[in-house]
Amino acid sequence: MTEHYDVIVAGGGSGGLGAALGARRAGARTLLVERGPCLGGAATLRNVVTYCGLHTLEKRQVVFGVAEELLAGLRELRAVTEPRRFTAVTVVFDPESVKRVADELCERAGVEVLLHSHVLDATRHEDRITALRVADHSGTRTITADAFVDATGEADLAHRGGAEVRYGNDGRVINGTLGVRFGGIPTDVEVDRAALSAVIRAEKAAGRDDLTGERGLVARMPVSGDVIAYLADEGYDARSAADTSRAERSARRQAQAYLRAVRTLPGCAGAYIVSTGPELGTRESRHLVGRAQITEEEVVRPGPVDDAVAVCAWPIESHPGPGLPAEWKYIGEPGYYGIPLDVLRSRNTPNLFAAGRTVDGDAGAGASLRVMGTALATGQAAGVAAALTARDGDAATAAVRRELDRQGAPLPE
Repeated sequence: MTEHYDVIVAGGGSGGLGAALGARRAGARTLLVERGPCLGGAATLRNVVTYCGLHTLEKRQVVFGVAEELLAGLRELRAVTEPRRFTAVTVVFDPESVKRVADELCERAGVEVLLHSHVLDATRHEDRITALRVADHSGTRTITADAFVDATGEADLAHRGGAEVRYGNDGRVINGTLGVRFGGIPTDVEVDRAALSAVIRAEKAAGRDDLTGERGLVARMPVSGDVIAYLADEGYDARSAADTSRAERSARRQAQAYLRAVRTLPGCAGAYIVSTGPELGTRESRHLVGRAQITEEEVVRPGPVDDAVAVCAWPIESHPGPGLPAEWKYIGEPGYYGIPLDVLRSRNTPNLFAAGRTVDGDAGAGASLRVMGTALATGQAAGVAAALTARDGDAATAAVRRELDRQGAPLPE
């Protein structure tokens, strides 16, 4: 690897994957830095095995580009379902296959990837970030770049580089949920969400205080046939290792309690836990303060996407607190809304862009655009914008859209 790049992307989840591929295909020498052992982020490290935000309620796909390439790779492996409507429309996938497809996409594109590498600090000169300090088991190194994308989820790069950030909205964040994967349930047994909710309510009424969520997405996974469930809710400060550690211990205790409930369902007596997490599914942490902000009003009453560089089709899905039901608000016609470039661009650091749940949305909009399918879209747009900024010193919406079109990621008409 070199010590200078055109673009450095911090975070190898959906947003970071989209950003790194978008930047590299726009001609930028690109480095992708990920603290974990694989790419995919929540999809591979948190048991969040649903890509949301790609399809409208009518199952019309509106996000393409890197998202479609990832889906195509998973289809070849028979590792992803067709779009399914739960409360909204999503696809369910096999996380091991996501690791493989993500690796191959980066290798073919020529993205350099550093796994097992933590962003320790960032250097700022005047109004721009100029370098990252990264640590791995061999020590620390400083790597410079002309432009950066923060896809860390917690906006760690922005925070350490002196960019404007805020935690949540109005001092509050959406709570997180631990994904729990159950095996030992025969494939001909239907795990009915309503029946499971009734069992959980009965357990809580009998005095069980180690259960929080009563209703959540429950689905069969491809390849393994395991059942994934999102029920164990936790509230915590994702910036704090101590508070996150407490929440993860609590959520793992909940997982065992949910297993007992699952085993009472017909045909599920042999159920067992394949895996939890292993990390909590954090829905919100720091946001990069952008030059513009998406609002709830723009989600529920979307306008034209003429000035957008990405779109989202996932409704507002807010989780107000542990044990409280999710609150949903749906997108108006045409079933998706546009995300302008200035929502992804730092207000006070012109060579820094956001991808994934770090982008700037108010409480309502943030509860929509945080999902992984949308992160693939905001990531690809942010990566393209970063590449153009590295080359030209700035990026205009029209230029970003032309490059997205060239990369096979056109916005819907």
